[in-house]
Amino acid sequence: MVVKKRCLLWDWTNSSGPGNPGVPWAMDQCNFNGPLSSVSNWNTWVPPELKGRAAYRPMVHLEAQLSGQDWDNVWNSDQPIVQYFNEPDKNGISPQTAADAWHRQMVPLRQQRGKKLVGPAISSDENGKNWLADFMNRVGDQPPDFLGLHYYGTDGNACIQYLKEMHDKYPQPVVVSEIASTDRNVGSVYNFTVQLANFMDETDWIFEYGFFGCMRKLADDFVSPDAQLMREDGSFTDLMQKLQWDQPIAPPS
Repeated sequence: MVVKKRCLLWDWTNSSGPGNPGVPWAMDQCNFNGPLSSVSNWNTWVPPELKGRAAYRPMVHLEAQLSGQDWDNVWNSDQPIVQYFNEPDKNGISPQTAADAWHRQMVPLRQQRGKKLVGPAISSDENGKNWLADFMNRVGDQPPDFLGLHYYGTDGNACIQYLKEMHDKYPQPVVVSEIASTDRNVGSVYNFTVQLANFMDETDWIFEYGFFGCMRKLADDFVSPDAQLMREDGSFTDLMQKLQWDQPIAPPS
């Protein structure tokens, strides 16, 4: 039986738009009958090329998405799960500001529209953990349905320990909305990805996770180039093929 937990992190530039032809055809190469569970593009609008083949995860990325067309998209979405804030600890959003908007807009979204809410996905350093502790204290009367986490690093065992620690502290289903190796050794990147994908597939309190990322160009110089899931021409890397087809993913021979 296929375990469907893998969210495809589909960069918004893959979709066609003004001045950006994109590579929308690449989504036709996705295996939505395998472990892929959903698609996220860090936005509130559905990639047109998705064509209903998997669930979409709208995201209130930052404060800008709490108003205008973006908020209309979130409020009117027919998708069951909404993600709230992407690394607010690194984007100048205080726990108080996040909690105020949570009570003002996200809680009504859950109560009136029936959405399940993923809490703010914080970075895995001490600042991120402290930010989350403050936020969770402020929303204790209306906690998230899912704990949102990110992890970037080189040590798979350390990552697993972090996920367990956070789940022990906040015993909710976990959405790891971004994860990737930052190692510059291709073998180490592969080992990290295999170890974590198999661990998260087998762990009942992990609801969903997304490896970063399916994009033609590196977002920055932080994530390992060997962790990329898409080449510049829009074709998929070997790692992407493993993530969309293999379960469990075999360790290197």
